[in-house]
Amino acid sequence: MAEKNFIIDGWQVSPDQGELTRAGEIVRIEPKVMEVLVYFTSRPSEVITREDLERDVWRGALVGYDAVTKTIIKLRKALHDDARHPHIIATIPKKGYELIAPIQFIDEADKFNSHNVDGNKKSVNQSLRIQVGLLGLVLVSALLGFWLLTSSTNSIDNWVTETKLPTILVLPFENKVENNKHDSFVDGMTENIITDLSRLSNLLVLASSTSFKYKKQDISAQDLRKQLSVDYVLKGSVRRMKDTLNINVQLVDASTGINVWGERFNNNVNEVFAVQNELTQRLVKQLAIKITAKEAGYFSKVVPANLEAYDYFLSGQRISKQQTKSTNEAARVEYRQAIKLDPSYGRAYGAMAYTMALDYRRGWTDSPVETLDRALAMAEQATLLDSSIPQTYWVLGYVHLMRKELEAAGNVVFKAITIAPNYADGYGLLALINNSLGKPKKALEYITKGMELNPHYTWDYPYNQGRAYYMLGRYDEAIKVLEKAQARNENAVPVKLFLAASYINVGRIDDAEWTAEQLQVINPNITIAFTAKTMPITNIEYRKVFLSDLRKTGLPE
Repeated sequence: MAEKNFIIDGWQVSPDQGELTRAGEIVRIEPKVMEVLVYFTSRPSEVITREDLERDVWRGALVGYDAVTKTIIKLRKALHDDARHPHIIATIPKKGYELIAPIQFIDEADKFNSHNVDGNKKSVNQSLRIQVGLLGLVLVSALLGFWLLTSSTNSIDNWVTETKLPTILVLPFENKVENNKHDSFVDGMTENIITDLSRLSNLLVLASSTSFKYKKQDISAQDLRKQLSVDYVLKGSVRRMKDTLNINVQLVDASTGINVWGERFNNNVNEVFAVQNELTQRLVKQLAIKITAKEAGYFSKVVPANLEAYDYFLSGQRISKQQTKSTNEAARVEYRQAIKLDPSYGRAYGAMAYTMALDYRRGWTDSPVETLDRALAMAEQATLLDSSIPQTYWVLGYVHLMRKELEAAGNVVFKAITIAPNYADGYGLLALINNSLGKPKKALEYITKGMELNPHYTWDYPYNQGRAYYMLGRYDEAIKVLEKAQARNENAVPVKLFLAASYINVGRIDDAEWTAEQLQVINPNITIAFTAKTMPITNIEYRKVFLSDLRKTGLPE
């Protein structure tokens, strides 16, 4: 069915032709951008949320976090609208967007049916329309001219901007017990609070790996604002003594350095999850963050905790961070004990599944097929036991990825992002999945979002970025970021594989051969055949080129 032509702010819009016309200027816009404009005209004066657009324009398709924002930017640019001083599309903070310009639909007799912002239909005289249009143009030009004179740069990025959500950094809580006893427990509390806050769509919380870069550092909130552009810093201390748990927290406004909220909690140590839940709810109330019904539902559920099982789980998490064969096995011992004490502990099942998937990925198992099968069973059990946290879905997605079940992997990880819209590692894994599918542009989109949420990202973030550049044939850029990834983790096999392949393509043969030799030193199992078997690449052409480049490095068959 053909869409009706209409006029908005002097632009005659022809949806079927994808064109905007005004004063002899013709602008062609992308189909999706036109769809968004048409959708706005169907709901004048209404606040349209991101969820509305994803449901009705993208029709529920899996899209990147920034897809809506980028489309709005393109639309504003085409209409010469200014996000800071809008006269067509206004951003409603923490809610969405609103069409504020009058719409004039053109009927078959070329007559206008005018709809103003408050929805009332008015008949507009032609000469009056021309006068108002000219006046509007003069005012807009004057405003834009004034801005250009007072701005330090004319970059579009500086004036076509979206409303920024408040950003918070949760510093690692200080352990007030001597000899670092219960250090894992206190760190676990910090990570759990970060996970809880990452569920909120109207708050940006930086990832735990960024947070823990500042552990035991004496740094002011104002300095953190300069480094990370955060609005708030949450800090606190924990004292766990026998059956008691004492927690002190302070929320600091990073722009002023002033404490805007503080609270003290004194509870039984077995109530640790209930305390964390209460703390998070009070923080959200203090920040006046609007939460959805689904988000409120998450905070209404407190999973009963077996404290002894929780301690074993945290011990396993601490050990597993080293990611060697021996520490992987040692962590698995801790997780088994946690499950023995609490057979309903979903996160312990998920952590166990990850150690098995890592065994497969690193070649640490003599029965890879059986190992992956057990990993899948454990990961599925984890999501059945605890579907309220993103980590269990992340692990299930990772296991599907190792099994080369990429569509299933993407669907599962998207559930993790649905639960926690600011879960940086979820975006990182989506980048890895899209790289494996041969979709480097989509991978770059996801990893960019992940890096925004996790400024002190781990090696796998630049690895995914470099891998995408390699696939796009941007080898110099690939080498630059892959070398950064390698500096963060000298033993990361995937980084060296793509770095060696990138070196070959720019003629750095010696560097490529040296990197291939290092791979053999790290793990003699790393061969062309082993890489082809374990590296989840389903794009046949991409896989073929990658393996061919590796052969040129001298990596054995």
